[in-house]
Amino acid sequence: MKKAWETAYELLHGSIPVILSEDEQAWKGIAAFEQMSDLTYRMKWHSNVPGSGAPEAVIVGAVQSMENMGYDVSDAEVLLEEGRSAYAADDLRRLIPITCKLWNLFGRMAPIPHHPYRQYQVYETFELYRQNVQFPSRLPVDIASPRFRSRMYHGWLGQIVGGAYGTALEGYVTKNLRAAFGEIHDYVRTPNTYNDDITYELAFLDAYRKHGRRITSEDVALAWVSVVPFGWSAEEIALKNIGAGILPPKSGSFNNPYREWIGAQMRGAICGMLAPGDAEEAARLAFIDGVVSHHNNGVLGEVFNAVLVSLSFTETNVRRLLEQCVAAIPLDSEYHSIVAKTLSACRTGTDWEAVWMVVEPSFKTYNWIHSYPNAAAEVVALWFGNGDFDETMHIIGMIGYDVDCNAAQIMTAIGIMNDAVPAHWAKPVGEEIVTYCRGMKRMTVGSLTDDTLAAILAD
Repeated sequence: MKKAWETAYELLHGSIPVILSEDEQAWKGIAAFEQMSDLTYRMKWHSNVPGSGAPEAVIVGAVQSMENMGYDVSDAEVLLEEGRSAYAADDLRRLIPITCKLWNLFGRMAPIPHHPYRQYQVYETFELYRQNVQFPSRLPVDIASPRFRSRMYHGWLGQIVGGAYGTALEGYVTKNLRAAFGEIHDYVRTPNTYNDDITYELAFLDAYRKHGRRITSEDVALAWVSVVPFGWSAEEIALKNIGAGILPPKSGSFNNPYREWIGAQMRGAICGMLAPGDAEEAARLAFIDGVVSHHNNGVLGEVFNAVLVSLSFTETNVRRLLEQCVAAIPLDSEYHSIVAKTLSACRTGTDWEAVWMVVEPSFKTYNWIHSYPNAAAEVVALWFGNGDFDETMHIIGMIGYDVDCNAAQIMTAIGIMNDAVPAHWAKPVGEEIVTYCRGMKRMTVGSLTDDTLAAILAD
């Protein structure tokens, strides 16, 4: 094996001097790097969601999230005011240092004693989580049968159409969606499959095909940097951490204010699909995947959807399924308090909107990309949709918030349970899936189904 110094020595002593023309010199490329850097900083203070155009300010969301987790954000709020002023003046020389100072604060904020967040147990490992839940017994699933492939196909198709439907709606609330579109029972524009949400599930599947049930969080992290060129919020931080050699579980928690946002929750379905009828295994896979970019309640969000999809292969009643998913979340976690309270409101409520109007105000201090309001949205849509594909899509769309993430996850379960996706949802999307994953930019629903089956059968 060649030593590093040998390679460096050969490179130096083998270099022949040349004279570069003006055009051959690399300095001109610096302008492009400057533009990219400037855009990156500006986008932290204001951007628009690519699919829906909804406005967002993720640096504000970062401060908001730290306060949700019980940290003193007073110094950060002062910096936010300064940053807003610099952004309005387009003063990058002021804005960039302010942004960096905020990131420094996120890593050393003081916890607020006796904050409500701290009354709940923190779940950092699957082992601790496993000690505090009871799973339903694993039921046999004939994974070699044609019907299993059909159900898997409709699960993936449900996810694709849910994401395509929700991409145009995310970042808005019920009253504004209704004012713009009325009652939403169909796509509000021509759908497409280009969406960042499926990206991380494809990376997980890629890693699982190589490692099977022996898969580790490090395997997933390395698959991420192999196939995912770009991330946002929690995933952006995780990708940067991994790229700097900070591997899971620290990649998900280190200086990551978005660690309890929806990013892990939005990819639980793949873990459930790889563990059909086995809620415990689905939860284990969700922990392995979740800690790459998230922590504690953020990971429990992925567990919730993993169990939902896993049990959709063996449960025939969606309300009973929902009860089992809530039971798979530890009673002493804050995440459980969210989904349990929402489920309780559903049991006594008369219709989805009446329940949502009661539930939604409790999320006033949370960002629309946080896992909590979106978990509640899933519970309401599943309960009142009651297994009907069209009505579940209607409700999850009308609720708003992070619609594409929510619809993709719950419609995976409904597609599997029903072994069908209505034609008026499936036909406009078609069979082809287009992504921005390296090496997986184009595929079909059928090929993705077969890849998933092959990964399961290989175990």
